[in-house]
Parts: sequence; structure tokens; C-alpha cells
Amino acid sequence: MASGSGASAKPAERLAALTARLRDLAHRYYVLDDPAVSDAEYDACYAELEALEAQYPELAAADSPTRRVGGTPLDGFVSVQHPVPMLSLDKSTDAAELDAWMRRTAERLDGANIRYTCEPKIDGVAVALLYEDGRLVRAATRGDGQTGEDITANVRTIQAVPLTLRGSGWPARFEARGEVYMSRAAFDAYNDAALADGRQSLVNPRNGAAGSLRQLDSRVTAQRPLTLFLYSLGWADGWTPNTHSEVMAQFPEWGLRTNPDFSGPIDGADCMAWIEGLAARRRSLGYDIDGAVVKVDSLLQQQALGVLSRSPRWALAFKYPAEEVSTRLEGVDFQVGRTGAVTPVARLEPVFVGGVTVSNATLHNMDEVARLDLRIGDRVRIRRAGDVIPQVVAVVEADRPKRARRIKLPDRCPSCGSPVVRIEGEAVARCSSAAHECPAQQLESLKHFASRLAFDIDGLGEKLIQQLLDAKLVSSAADLFALATDPVAELPRMGAKSAANLVAALDRARAVTLPRLIYALGIREVGEATARSLAQHFGSLDALAAADLEALEGVDDVGPIVARHLRAYFDAPANRALIQALRDAGVHWAESDPAAAGVGTEALPLAGQTWVLTGTLEAMPRNEAKARLLALGAKVAGSVSAKTTQVVAGPGAGSKLAKAEAAGVPVMDEAAFVEALTGLEGG
Repeated sequence: MASGSGASAKPAERLAALTARLRDLAHRYYVLDDPAVSDAEYDACYAELEALEAQYPELAAADSPTRRVGGTPLDGFVSVQHPVPMLSLDKSTDAAELDAWMRRTAERLDGANIRYTCEPKIDGVAVALLYEDGRLVRAATRGDGQTGEDITANVRTIQAVPLTLRGSGWPARFEARGEVYMSRAAFDAYNDAALADGRQSLVNPRNGAAGSLRQLDSRVTAQRPLTLFLYSLGWADGWTPNTHSEVMAQFPEWGLRTNPDFSGPIDGADCMAWIEGLAARRRSLGYDIDGAVVKVDSLLQQQALGVLSRSPRWALAFKYPAEEVSTRLEGVDFQVGRTGAVTPVARLEPVFVGGVTVSNATLHNMDEVARLDLRIGDRVRIRRAGDVIPQVVAVVEADRPKRARRIKLPDRCPSCGSPVVRIEGEAVARCSSAAHECPAQQLESLKHFASRLAFDIDGLGEKLIQQLLDAKLVSSAADLFALATDPVAELPRMGAKSAANLVAALDRARAVTLPRLIYALGIREVGEATARSLAQHFGSLDALAAADLEALEGVDDVGPIVARHLRAYFDAPANRALIQALRDAGVHWAESDPAAAGVGTEALPLAGQTWVLTGTLEAMPRNEAKARLLALGAKVAGSVSAKTTQVVAGPGAGSKLAKAEAAGVPVMDEAAFVEALTGLEGG
């Protein structure tokens, strides 16, 4: 190796030997879980390599074991377009759904012999690793499946991720996909040390992994006990394996860590037994899972089966039932949302469920409180819906104390003191004050405005919004775009750089699409799908604002109730002033001729139908349910009307369910909804 500083061959040889030795030791320890030497011996090798690289910096490799951690924090994350989308998986929850999926798979492949693979569904964060000539050149998050974020600096700190591949024969370029996670033991050890040092602990392993990968300073990420399992090949140049099993067998030869609980290929008849066996071992695995993944093994058969808009036809996630525990209801608090909705929230005796300690759970509305016959002091059963949302399932009536107290809706808004009103026919009670006059509504409105589906303002979260409101730097969304670096920098835990980043993010956010703008305004019952329909129908904000009730109801998924909410919003002087203030602040959006906005959905199976989702969905996020319905040609409305074709009712469904039943509108539960989606998407 040439050296411009006159270094002899001996330092170069020793440096190369130490580098190879440390890579091998790290592979043994972090990938194979088979340490070959003591920590002290590893540390001595590492210290010697560091000293040599400091003395001969021209000899240090870019992928040296000492260069996993960057020295300078990033200003932000760069977007990455996935060459092959990172899709989500359809879900099943019982043997019948799994069998139905296998039957559809066999029918699409004309009865061909099909072998499957099974593996644990890790509860972590999906990543894609790009290798070129055997070296890690990029790591990205899944994002929305089409576009993720470049997190290379953070992933380089994960010791289980090889910066340079082992062995030989790898493709010139390929992408390996997997899940970053924290083991339970490592998570507990980190929290014990954090508490002992007075540092903030992590909430749970999954949130810990996600938060660690979102750090702008990789030195912070390096302190977190992250590891990963790689579970698939994204794409490759010049490598054409025949099966998924072949990929999983090859990855470890190149130093890529895979799950030892991977099983395959096996017959379809054996998959359910494997899934049940994994469920029995779930708590002994050492890491969190929320189910199992079944895949068609043949990559040619996968290609023949193809993909839907959001999920492949050749894979299925089998979700285990949510864990349920019991605890005591200590009280009920009432929170105020951006539309003034006053929502009861259960205050619980803290209990550990689904990997986290839960002390609060939403009760949706007073109709749900009545349905449960819930009283303060009751022992209740709770679960984390979809292993995410804490939910009160039932009251243990046999354990009701004599002094259990009924829950009463407050007469006054807990935020601003205005009267709480309940409109006949609605399950939700509301603060009667205007949004700009109620602190809670003001906070929630700004959170909604800055959220991912609206203006997507990077770095503007709830705590910072509350600080801006408390400091009287903002009172409306338009005020955000007038923020300057200096006053923001004076806020607690900010500083000049963070303030400058926020102002830059706000400047970028001035350019927005019309559907995002309509959604961001926070009009009652106008969600993402309705905002998109309104933008397509009217083409401009002025045309929408001027539309009368008849014109508004002419939009496919807008009924009389939504039309009245729209008209009331645009008739309010404060709202018209906000829109003008946004324009004055330089916020701009593209407008179009609605006549050119045809979407060509006539051939889709749900074309012309209007669906309503109400209550809590457990098998998938509501945004995903909406997206899947839209992809099938349906309109997704926010209220039940004469135009409604079908209502999907999850736990906590209130007035919408009652209205649908009274009007004779068909209603299905979530299990039937998932089955219907699967059948329609398979058509």
C-alpha cells in the first residue's frame, strides 16, 4: 500500500491485520452470538488500531471498525427513492384466513406446487441496506414505501451491520432489507444505566429503535443497543437466486445477520403448526414480535403473483391476538381536540401490557362509556389495539367496588371554560368556543396543520408548538411563517442551530399541494380523502370557498353534514382571514382545471361506492384502510348519508353506527372488512 508520508510496510501490514481481526471478532460477537475473545482483548485490539490510524491516517480505511460513528451531526435527513417499493403486508388473524389466502395463491398459480417460508414478524423498524462492490453505501428507512430517508450515518453505528461484506461472490450492487430492533435484555440494561445516570429512559424497545434511527447525531445512536435481522432481498444486479430460502442461506455467508428462527421451505399444511409453535415460544425469544410472516418461497412464483397497490400477493402477516390485562380505573380526564371535541380518557393504575407500561386509554366518547357501563373504581380489561393503541375492552363487573362512581361529562370546557354542548344525534360533545379562543383547540389545530399529511413541517412537534404559544410568538398557522431565528432560539432547549433549522423547514413548507392545504385547515369531517376529492372537483380554493351547499354535495363523498361543515368554515370571518394571512405569508399551491381531473376509476371493483369508517380499527391504521378503499375505486366519506354504500364499524363506533343502522345502511365489523378487502384486491 503506497504511503506519501513514508510509512513502512510494517504499520500497513499490522493495521490491515488488526482491521481484519476486529471485523471477524465483531461478526462472531454481534452476528453469530459466539464471542471468540474477552471484552478486554477486543478493546486492546481496538485501541491499537485507533493509535495506528492516528499515526498513519493515510492508511485508515473508510470502512474501518473505528469509523462507524460520525463526528458531526446532520442538519436533516435526505429523501431516498426506493427503486423497488418497500410494501406493507396484508394481515390475517386465524387459520381460516391463512387457508383462504393459500387457496387464492394456488388458484392464481393454476394449482402449481407451492412451498412456503415462515419467520417471526419482528416489532422494529424496517430498513434497506445498499451494498456496492461489497461495501455499505446507503441505508434508508421504509418511509411511505416509495420514498424513505437516508439514515446511513446511524446504521453504520450498528455493529451487526457489516460495513464490508465477508466471503465472495456478492453482486456488484444489491439491496438487503430487514428490521432494526432492540432485544429485551439490551433494552432493560440501557434503561437501568440511564436511570442510574439520571438520563431519560426509553419507553419500549420498538420506540427506542425508531427514535435512535431518527437521531441527527450518530453519536447518540451509537449509544443505543441496536441490532437487526435481514429478511429479504430488495433487488440485485447480476444475481438471480431461485428461492427466498436461497437468499436467506446466502446472506450469512456474506456476514449479513438473519433470524435463526427462519423456517423453509415447508408445505402450506405445516405453516399453521409453525405459527402456533412460535406463539408458544413468543416470550422466550428475547425480542418482541407481533406475529409471523408467511412467504411463497419461489421467486419466480412471487413474480407471477405480483403485487397490489400497497402489498405483495406472495406474503402474508399472521398477527397474534393483542395481549389483555386487567387494572383499576382511577379516574377519567377530558381532553379537547382541534374541532372542540371533548374526549374522555381513562386514567389507569399503571400496568404492563404489550411491551409498554400503560396508564391512560381513550374512551372515545360518552356513548362508549355508557356501553361499557364504566365507573370510576372499576377493574377493567385493557389491551393494546394492534399492539399500539391502549383500549378499554370491558368491565370486570364481579370486582366492582361499592363506592364506584359514575362518569359525568363536564359542563365547561376543561381548557377555556366555555360551555360544553352536545348536538342531538352526535356521540361527541364539544367546546362551544371558537378554535382561536380555546388554548387546547389552538394547540391541536397547529399540530394538525404541521402534521405529515398536511404541511409536513419537519421539527415542529407538540412541545415546540406549546412553547411558541406560551411565548406568544404564534396564535395561528399563518404566524408560523413569520417566525424568525432569534426569538425561537431563546426558547428552552432550542438554540440558534435548531431555530435556523425550523425556520428553513417552514420556508420549504410554503409550497404545498391543494389537497394538503384543504386537509391542513382542519375543517370538521374533512379528512385526507375528502380533501383530495374536493381539490379534484373544484380545482381551486376560491371555487371551493364560494360553493353553495348544493355544489358541495355534488362531490361524490360529501354529504349534507360535511357540506354544512364546509360552508360554516368558509363563512366564518376568522377562517377567511387565516387563508388570506397564509397567502400574505407566501404560502402557495398549484390549482387546476377540475374538468381535467378524471381519475379513471370506472373499472375498479368499488367504483361509485361510498364507504364510511367509524370506531377504532385494530388490524391496520385508518389511513391504510382509506388508501386501500381509494385504490379499489371507493370514496371514503366522513359521515353517513343517503349516498353511503357500506359502513365499517370498529370498537367505539357511536352516532355514525346508530345512524347507519337506523337508515338500513349495511354495516360490517373489521374482520369482515379485512376479508372483503383481501378478496377484492385479489380480483
